[in-house]
Amino acid sequence: MNSSAFSEAFVRTVQPYAAWGAEQLETFNAFLPEGDWSADLDQCSYRQGRQELQISVLGTWDVRDGSWLWGWANPGFGNKPVAGAAHAVRRFGHEQQIPEFTSDLVNLSGAPDPRMAAETLAFGAMSVLGAPGYIGAQASPEARVYFVPNDPQVPRASPDPVKLPRILMTGAGIFGGAESQVVTGYFGRHGVELQRTEDGFSVVLPDGTPVSIRFDGQGRISSIDAHFATAAGR
Repeated sequence: MNSSAFSEAFVRTVQPYAAWGAEQLETFNAFLPEGDWSADLDQCSYRQGRQELQISVLGTWDVRDGSWLWGWANPGFGNKPVAGAAHAVRRFGHEQQIPEFTSDLVNLSGAPDPRMAAETLAFGAMSVLGAPGYIGAQASPEARVYFVPNDPQVPRASPDPVKLPRILMTGAGIFGGAESQVVTGYFGRHGVELQRTEDGFSVVLPDGTPVSIRFDGQGRISSIDAHFATAAGR
């Protein structure tokens, strides 16, 4: 994802959740089957393939002019329960002074890739809400609509020692920089305590696997080591 289209406040706020968001989105996409989709906004219901979920609308992206319209500003459903997630993002944006979350219409046309900028905005909203995923669906040739699920059926990811290096490096690369914040944000969202070491962090994952995370002199992740043999002997 490219951060050039977004404010410093947006990047600073979303970045710590980048690894957690990437992991949870991967889990959600594996859960949601492929297939045609439909939605009943009055019932806050979304169906894709054979899976039906309770959802909330974030916003819509207009392909023609590259603009994002938040759900609370949509005259068709802005005052209905289905826009609840959008209103929650707006409140958070006012609290944290994030312009992308408080402007009714967000102009993404100047981004290097406006479609990816729309995905980044949805990803950011999902991350600050702690939602278990987001859905981008083609509503027409000119527009995409974005939802977040709020349904207990959706599985929540948990730290996996085998996948952890890839997840943390993916998160570190989403916006670039602030890699220690990506690590602390990831484990903070999972409720797992980190211990400071001379050159990074140590942590014991929920399954008992000890992990060491080290950084180089520029603050970049230099190694992520899961001590499987130690865990087996616990």
